[in-house]
Amino acid sequence: MPITIPPDPQFVTGSEEAVWKRLHQQLMDEDLLISGQRVTDRDKDHEIDFVVAIEGAGIVCLEVKGGDVWHDGTTWRQGYRGNHKSIDPVTQVRGSCYALRSFVESDPRWTQGRVRWTHMVVLPYAEIEDDFELPDCPRWKVIDRNQLDQLLPLIRAVSLKQAGGLPHLSTRGITQLQTVLGGRGLPQLDVVARALEHSDTADALTAQQSVILSAIRELKRVEIRGGAGSGKTFLAVEQARRLTKSGLRVALICYSHGLASYLERVTAGLPRKERPAYVGEFHELGKRWGAADGPDESIRDSTSANFWEHQLPRQMADLAEELAPGQRFDAVVVDEAQDFADEWWKPTLACLKDPDDGRVYVFSDEGQRVFDRHGSPPVDLVPLILDNNIRNTRQIATAFKPLVGHSMQVKGSDGPEVRFVACSVDDALDVADEQVDPLLDEGWRVEDIALLTTGSRHPVQVERQAAGNESYWNTFWQNDDIFYGHVLGFKGLERNVVILALNETSGRDRARERLYVGLSRARDQLVVCGDPQFIRDVGGQDVAKRLGV
Repeated sequence: MPITIPPDPQFVTGSEEAVWKRLHQQLMDEDLLISGQRVTDRDKDHEIDFVVAIEGAGIVCLEVKGGDVWHDGTTWRQGYRGNHKSIDPVTQVRGSCYALRSFVESDPRWTQGRVRWTHMVVLPYAEIEDDFELPDCPRWKVIDRNQLDQLLPLIRAVSLKQAGGLPHLSTRGITQLQTVLGGRGLPQLDVVARALEHSDTADALTAQQSVILSAIRELKRVEIRGGAGSGKTFLAVEQARRLTKSGLRVALICYSHGLASYLERVTAGLPRKERPAYVGEFHELGKRWGAADGPDESIRDSTSANFWEHQLPRQMADLAEELAPGQRFDAVVVDEAQDFADEWWKPTLACLKDPDDGRVYVFSDEGQRVFDRHGSPPVDLVPLILDNNIRNTRQIATAFKPLVGHSMQVKGSDGPEVRFVACSVDDALDVADEQVDPLLDEGWRVEDIALLTTGSRHPVQVERQAAGNESYWNTFWQNDDIFYGHVLGFKGLERNVVILALNETSGRDRARERLYVGLSRARDQLVVCGDPQFIRDVGGQDVAKRLGV
């Protein structure tokens, strides 16, 4: 059987279907049979009933005319159900054949040069006399009803005898013909375009959430809780912007370097009168007041923990008491507040112009409490719940939904399925690295991709952090490579594509929270590399099932 395009064509007329069946029966495996091929040149649109590419011969364009067909000495005529009309099948198929040949030969992927091209007319119901002859159509260019069983030999013979001296069509030529007729420079499935559309949809949904801020305009102390992808960070920035625009002096605070970098970038683009007075890390605010530098936070020993979680906040509380009125704030907005230790809240409140009645807005997600801290604001806050996921695709949000800790409605757009690549803990980093090139081949850009770890840091992250945190987080905004990070530092951030390396064992503390953070950082495509048993032990059977483990 020949190669057929399309594989299972649908025909309007019985005459074309009858010819197709005969051709399909008679052509060889290496031959090509194309039905209804269209081609457009500068003069007109053409449609060829059949293009037959015969290995060892050439390319033949066929025009099929059903019903009663004859020539009255002046023109061709066709009769069907009592109606007669003038037709010109020879001119029609000849012009179409030349147009298709020009199209094929103009394609740079066609390297065969000029091969044998010809055209013929097939009249499956009419009978043509043996002595029929026209200047532009000799008898051997026409196949009538008595010759259908010899379609292939007749077509092949014409291809071989006409255009003598030109090369025969090879198997490679048939392959190139298929490629050329498939078109070139076509719009492909564009993962970036789909991601941009999803992002616009998410932005619109997030903007709708800002109605919450209007509802709490008269409330001075509020905690807004929401799962990953619920728009908390957007609302935190928007609340800080609105309060600043209203004339208040506002501090927008978080714990992590990465989120602080993001908040600083976003607010830097606001009009001057809408930028909060302070945007950044809690500890950096203390340093502005004169607090001491501390040990390296990445060294998680008792000395470091004692300084950052106890000594520094106590020093900050004392310094806050001495702040001049112009250095104090009318309102404090805290994003990712679950990261704050108990003792951090005292200086946070002490820096308010009115510690007892100043405005405090807290945005948190208990499910992302990945640090061994259990702080909570020591003041009464009106709680509000965000229960819609609007930033992740449905596939990603559905995967981590069992880890959220409260009901969550998935509002995002559809996207590609989450991929799980099974491997050992020891191999997780190498396997994660292997996912980068296939994603780039799919059309993702390097700036779309983040590779995150849950255990030890990726060697590239270690190398980049050696230059300092500011230099390291600048790479988050650069477009020349993928971003390498750890889930602990990536909270509050997101990327179109996340490759998550589960390079830790299930016995570590807060592994479930780290898994939740890691699974929720991708907006559009999530690739998880790890041990299936880790997913079952840490995330539970429901998460494992959703990841296809």
